[in-house]
Amino acid sequence: MTERQIRLFGDPVLRSRTDPITVVPGDPKLAALADDLIDSVTPEGRAGVAANQIGIGLRAFSYNIDGAIGYIFNPVLEVTGEPELVDEGCLSVPGFYFPRLRHPWARVTGVDADGNPVEVSGEGLMAQALQHECDHLEGRLYIEGLEPETKREAMRLIRSATWFRAP
Repeated sequence: MTERQIRLFGDPVLRSRTDPITVVPGDPKLAALADDLIDSVTPEGRAGVAANQIGIGLRAFSYNIDGAIGYIFNPVLEVTGEPELVDEGCLSVPGFYFPRLRHPWARVTGVDADGNPVEVSGEGLMAQALQHECDHLEGRLYIEGLEPETKREAMRLIRSATWFRAP
């Protein structure tokens, strides 16, 4: 369908918890959402796109990790392992990477646009992306998980970014 514009920090849709999707097999609106999520995650350098990042308040995201590209509706997250500090960035906070804690392994279960079961799991970047996208669906940006001192510095830098607009 279409690569959608990514909403930036300050847009209220990013702070809102998303709604579960009622899946009706064959629904053209759900197929269009799946296509838009895939088209929006495929440009180089993108690991994941949550539906609210493209202005849609529904529980869905796409991923693009090491050649694995897909989407999931109504994901339920499971994590294991002791959280580790990893550098993380976000399309909605462009140009910045900050260290934050993430679990080393994650799995999401959910469905596709036809109601078929979907499971995605992995370590490393996949685990990080699954956690990051599920946070988006809860209305949380990754900067909220930063250590207090790092978060203060992150907010100072974000406020000085040319793309930033005060909410």
